[in-house]
Amino acid sequence: MGEIERRLNELGIELPPVPTPIGNYLPVNRHGNFVYTSGQGSRGIRGQVGGELSVDQGYEAARDACLRCLAALRGEIGTLDRVKKIFKVLGFINSAPGFGQQPAVLNGCSDLLVKIFGENGKHARSAIGTSALPNGIAVEIEMLVIVE
Repeated sequence: MGEIERRLNELGIELPPVPTPIGNYLPVNRHGNFVYTSGQGSRGIRGQVGGELSVDQGYEAARDACLRCLAALRGEIGTLDRVKKIFKVLGFINSAPGFGQQPAVLNGCSDLLVKIFGENGKHARSAIGTSALPNGIAVEIEMLVIVE
């Protein structure tokens, strides 16, 4: 077991099962050392942040969606120890009208990635507010990752 997988254990983080696509697409697409995850949602957390959900609940939803991305990534590359760099994170936040704290919500993902991967977990990102997401999920995240 490598350093990253050991760190997951130390942090008490168990990844969910590899997500099953709900349409005609790949959960992960790879070209050479670049791996791009399809959008993964906060399956257990639904609603609009700034409406039914607080920023803290949105933060947890972003963390949950991040774990689903990592599960899809590990399913493709075998072990997260092969991750060289989390390159880019794109987050969509199901936002109530007038809500503008999408970056604070997406920190649920970003903070987790840095906790797991250290400096290699720091990434470029975009936090986008939207009025709806599939099945009412609170957050959807996709990642671009560089692997060995």
